[in-house]
Amino acid sequence: MGRTLVSLVGLVFLCCHASIIEAKKGANVEVKGAKHHAKYRDPKQPIEVRIMDLLGKMTLGEKVGQMAQLERQNLTADIVKNYFIGSILSGGGSTPRKNAGVKEWVDMVNNFQQGALATRLGIPMIYGIDAVHGHNNVVNATIFPHNVGLGVTRDPLLIKKIGAATALEVRATGIPYAFAPCIAVCRDPRWGRCYESYSEDHVIVQEMTQIIEGLQGEVKTDMKGMPYVDGKTKVAGCAKHYVGDGGTVKGINENNTIVDQAGLFGIHMPAYLNSLEKGVATVMASYSSINGVKMHANRNLLTSFLKDKLGFKGFIISDWEGIDKITYPPHSNYTYSIQASILAGVDMVMIPYNYNEFINGLLDLVKKNVIPMSRIDDAVTRILRVKFAMGLFENPLGDYSLINQVGCKKHRELAREAVRKSLVLLKNGKPGKPPVLPLPKNTNKILVAGTHAHNLGYQCGGWTIEWQGVSGNNWTAGTTILNAIKAAVDKSTKVTYRKTPGQNFFKKNNFDYAIVVVGEVPYAETRGDSQNLTIPDPGPKTIQNVCKAIKCVVIVISGRPVLIEPYLATMDALVAAWLPGSEGQGVADVLFGDYGFTGKLARTWFKRLDQLPMNYGDPNYDPLFPFGFGLETKPTTQQIKRHEL
Repeated sequence: MGRTLVSLVGLVFLCCHASIIEAKKGANVEVKGAKHHAKYRDPKQPIEVRIMDLLGKMTLGEKVGQMAQLERQNLTADIVKNYFIGSILSGGGSTPRKNAGVKEWVDMVNNFQQGALATRLGIPMIYGIDAVHGHNNVVNATIFPHNVGLGVTRDPLLIKKIGAATALEVRATGIPYAFAPCIAVCRDPRWGRCYESYSEDHVIVQEMTQIIEGLQGEVKTDMKGMPYVDGKTKVAGCAKHYVGDGGTVKGINENNTIVDQAGLFGIHMPAYLNSLEKGVATVMASYSSINGVKMHANRNLLTSFLKDKLGFKGFIISDWEGIDKITYPPHSNYTYSIQASILAGVDMVMIPYNYNEFINGLLDLVKKNVIPMSRIDDAVTRILRVKFAMGLFENPLGDYSLINQVGCKKHRELAREAVRKSLVLLKNGKPGKPPVLPLPKNTNKILVAGTHAHNLGYQCGGWTIEWQGVSGNNWTAGTTILNAIKAAVDKSTKVTYRKTPGQNFFKKNNFDYAIVVVGEVPYAETRGDSQNLTIPDPGPKTIQNVCKAIKCVVIVISGRPVLIEPYLATMDALVAAWLPGSEGQGVADVLFGDYGFTGKLARTWFKRLDQLPMNYGDPNYDPLFPFGFGLETKPTTQQIKRHEL
């Protein structure tokens, strides 16, 4: 009897337990059903309807997770899932592994994305990367000239094509978000980011915002601040660094920009209006300050002006550890940094590592009513708006069919064209002497000299493979200027390369002319700040040794105008090639007359350091070469026999 009672009790327990399990299963099915059939999942619904539906389903934790952007290093799909992370990035040089192939990039991004899609609501994360002159972190991608050279072209259509090519190569690696373009107006070449700026003239910078339509897609009307991304081969763009980053005192990176209203809104702000018209998806806040107020904490400019007055509807993202630098020393009061930045209008924070500190700190501030829930909802609404606008919910995973677009021939030809148009001919012949350029292809012997003639890393500059750039020819695919010269001349012409030829070397050889390629070594951000702007040794000595002995053409590889006036008289010709990128053949195309020189300076070239800052229109404007200067040549036809390549 007792055993029967126990059995009955056990039977009842088992039935109840089974019912509970089935109820849980039913609940899970219901949640999954809601996830897949909710309004926010329906692409036919208006974006604002989808946003409100999804926002209403989100917990505070899920909302705060959307506001966090983490670096891929040491990150896992489980972290993405468990903390509802809204965005991931690759910092400069941060790759799946050294020399990672395109498929490995897609695999990595998709793996992280699976973590996001496995969350309760399945909100996809958005992966971002600095693609600032092509997809520059990726081995064998097309590396375009840096912006300092592109501004010289004054060719918005070309820049739009470059944007489209960059977007396609970025998407080919599974990444849908590029931290570009930089629309800074660099007013002082001592700034280490001056090469990221198209010009000292805001009008040229405004024209170059055409790159946004290449990156994101061509808008049919003024978007009035609404984000616009047209399909799976386009990326969300990012206008940066808002605002005044190019006007800091003495060009010191992340420093204070002292400016009146006319300067702020007449020089530094205009390109942002053009960007909003083109539907730029995001805006990145600047490390720098405006009249002493850190931009990451500047509510007047982030919220009152950009969001409220201009009507920007995308999201504002911080720079790398940007909110940490609201305080000094950085990160000395992180709770305050979170509070100040979020209340000022920053929507997504590039943390990028200590996500627990940020998430817990923000949750605590909301629970204590220091940051109102309305501010969180506004931030998340903006983030979701971008994700919906770009079709990320419908197409969250990378497309392997695009892999072969990275570094393709079509894009390299486009980069080569950009190199040709970005060159500025500053001198062509000594006084009373005939022009030196274009050079003859069919001659006896040519000397090529200088540290930058056969160094692809130097030729590409910072933000190439590594954050600070690289040195040498084994990092990525491309053509050095030396190899370009060899490919351009007649096969009977002997080309000799000596990085730093000594005096005895000239006596032993009878060169017809020399091409000297020297310049700056790669740098990025603060490490590029310079108060002397000199060409590093042995560049000046190479110029003097070669140009005193042989007819010489000097090519300067630099991210800005440098001190060249002391050596100018010894040169027969001088070319500013800026940071031309991977396609050095574009330099040879113009040197040897297949195409003419057409570039005009988009920056003032100073004589002396004590003149700085000096910009077109300033009182006492007395440059070595003025803004807009550039000699021209005509294409020539030279019949030659090609080298067997």
